[in-house]
Amino acid sequence: MRQVGTWAAGACVGFGRACVVTVVSMMVPAVWAAAVALWIWWGGGAWTWIAPFVWACIGTFALSRPVCRMFRSLVAKWTATVIPAGYRQAGPVTRMSTGYWWNGFGYERTRRDALMDQRMRLWWRDPAVWRDLRFTGIAPITAGVIAAIPPAGVAAAVLGFSRSELSARLIGVLGLVVAIAGAPYAWRAAEPVAVRFLRASPAMALADRVDELTAQRADTTVAQAAEIRRIERDLHDGAQARLVALGLSLATAEKLMETDPERGKALLREARIGAATSLTELRELVQGISPPVLNERGLIDAVRAFALDSPLEVAVSADVQLRLDPPIESAVYFGITELVTNAVKHARATRARISIARDDTDLVVEVEDNGRGGAGVRDGGGLAGLRRRLAVFDGALEITSPAGGPTRARMTVPCESS
Repeated sequence: MRQVGTWAAGACVGFGRACVVTVVSMMVPAVWAAAVALWIWWGGGAWTWIAPFVWACIGTFALSRPVCRMFRSLVAKWTATVIPAGYRQAGPVTRMSTGYWWNGFGYERTRRDALMDQRMRLWWRDPAVWRDLRFTGIAPITAGVIAAIPPAGVAAAVLGFSRSELSARLIGVLGLVVAIAGAPYAWRAAEPVAVRFLRASPAMALADRVDELTAQRADTTVAQAAEIRRIERDLHDGAQARLVALGLSLATAEKLMETDPERGKALLREARIGAATSLTELRELVQGISPPVLNERGLIDAVRAFALDSPLEVAVSADVQLRLDPPIESAVYFGITELVTNAVKHARATRARISIARDDTDLVVEVEDNGRGGAGVRDGGGLAGLRRRLAVFDGALEITSPAGGPTRARMTVPCESS
């Protein structure tokens, strides 16, 4: 009895799933059937087909993506098979130093125009749009037809048993048998069809990579422009002003050495102090661009030197000694400094731990602090920028930061040590 009950439950569940697959598969064909019916109702004239045809095309474009999303959702829910959508994601719209907005495809004068242009180009150029349209034509004649067998069998049984003829009742019995026998299996055709025709093609994956690199190029351009402006500002407001004052002091001291030597010597002492201060500011500026210890001693010693100067109690552990390519070392180093700085400024942490290791292919850096947590990657935020900078090297950033802490950040970058 238990096996019979299990079979009946499976048949009922399968019948319901088959009905769902049939309905979802036939949504686009139903639009075209309605268009044909409207054309016939209008008289089937030579030109009356144009409006129904246009409406059917619009309906097909509008339904293609929702139908494919429903298929992926049903397959994931029923079989645990996850099919990546592969849709192109809109990149950031960035304002350049020229005042124009870059949307990944071109430059526009306003942010609104950049977003509209990006949306249209992204939709038109996305290979997934044409993949979805193709799927809406394939699904009805594959998964849809197979899934329709149990509902068709039930319909045949109802019609057959509603008539008194022997042949009609035999058809009803046959339809009922087909419905019961096929119900547990008919819906299963949806999985292989969806996996075969909804997965991202190599061309789509390549296009996504190109889009990603284009967005990274824009981010790099913006970051370089901001860094240049920062250096210019620091030089103008700091070292440059001090050097100008130093030159004036030396010129004045030169004149005073003949008339007032004591005052001239005092100006020379002030000039010497100013020169030392300017040298310190220049060293700090160079330190912000590329720390000398990073170039001379490598990533691990540079992180240890940074930890000694940090206001936090920072423990650094590294089980390897390695030298990486300078761009990778710089990206990882400034990523670590940004994470520790965030722990000081935003998380109010008092301790942090930095772990640097290397597995077979990746450099793995973990930064953990005892702050209040709640950190997350937000569009336009520092962590989002760090993630994009690591993505240039095919790296990744993962953040785990529950409310109340602790915050754990994990950076991975593919590399080959030297």
